[in-house]
Amino acid sequence: MKRSGKRLLLALAVLCTTPALAQEKIESLSRGGKVRVGGFGAPTIKFTTFDDQMGVLLGGYAGVMLNSRLMLGAGAYGLVNNIEAPRQDPAGPALYWNMWYTGFVPEYTIRGNKLVHLAVGALVGGGGVMKNERYKSWDEFESIGYSSFFVGEPHVNLELNITSYLRLGIGGSYRFVRGSGTEGITDEKLSGPSAHFTIKAGRF
Repeated sequence: MKRSGKRLLLALAVLCTTPALAQEKIESLSRGGKVRVGGFGAPTIKFTTFDDQMGVLLGGYAGVMLNSRLMLGAGAYGLVNNIEAPRQDPAGPALYWNMWYTGFVPEYTIRGNKLVHLAVGALVGGGGVMKNERYKSWDEFESIGYSSFFVGEPHVNLELNITSYLRLGIGGSYRFVRGSGTEGITDEKLSGPSAHFTIKAGRF
């Protein structure tokens, strides 16, 4: 009877420990407590729609990269080409649109060790739009009809590893703008798709 009891206890112990032994290792960002910290900067040029015209945005983003996958950083962009705003006074000077925005940028790189790979992310923040005259000195510069707005811009990149510290990427994004109040333009005309080219340099 004692032997039967011992065998029963042994069988129960085996049944209890088997699931724990068979359980797969849980993947985590820390990889067993060690986090590889890197970072990069990514100057970017974007070709987008603005007030139903072609707009060019210059800027970029940068941040800290964890385990060659997750980047946490910030970005900023500004409109650099001349897009004339509607004239309220035909006899007045020509006014041109000016827009900028900035925000927090998380980005996740998918299989970055491969020669060609993907990265997906977004910018979430705010910016401003206004009208101004070109070719004025700084002491005469004046922004007309300034208003601020919220912006959200998800993006996807197709990237090519040039070296271990340099990557080239092309991709697309869509800019969602809400809350602007400048006369002569709407949230819908400030929003729109973008095609972009970027260079990433850093420790991946």
